[in-house]
Amino acid sequence: MPRPRHLLTLLCLTVLGLAAPARALTLTVWDRELQTKLGYGETVGGKLNLQLVGNYNGPVVVLFAQTESERDRGTFKGLQTRYDGVLRSGQLSLMQEDRLNPPVTLTKFLAGLKLTPGSWSTPSLTLPGLRAAPADKK
Repeated sequence: MPRPRHLLTLLCLTVLGLAAPARALTLTVWDRELQTKLGYGETVGGKLNLQLVGNYNGPVVVLFAQTESERDRGTFKGLQTRYDGVLRSGQLSLMQEDRLNPPVTLTKFLAGLKLTPGSWSTPSLTLPGLRAAPADKK
């Protein structure tokens, strides 16, 4: 029969294990030269929460990072670590592998990974060197 002190130790270890922060699939958006970070997101419960700079228009590089357990389980089969894309007024599209077809929206891309959009925001930031979106003409 286990001693009370052993039970208490086991209980503490179990609680600490459950309280450990969960790591998730992350997405980072950079300008083409990998000089300026334009966005960051991570999955929580099957949804991707994402923040993007809203006043950038141009080509981007999108980097995905899976946890070791996601890679081992094959959670996101076929997911590459790097994709080229385009960010226009807060809308992110990814180039397809064959480069013959038009870019796909991030929402459509995520559907192929069985993920859905969570909270997406495009805060109005001004960063040095960013190309601003053209003003709407009325």
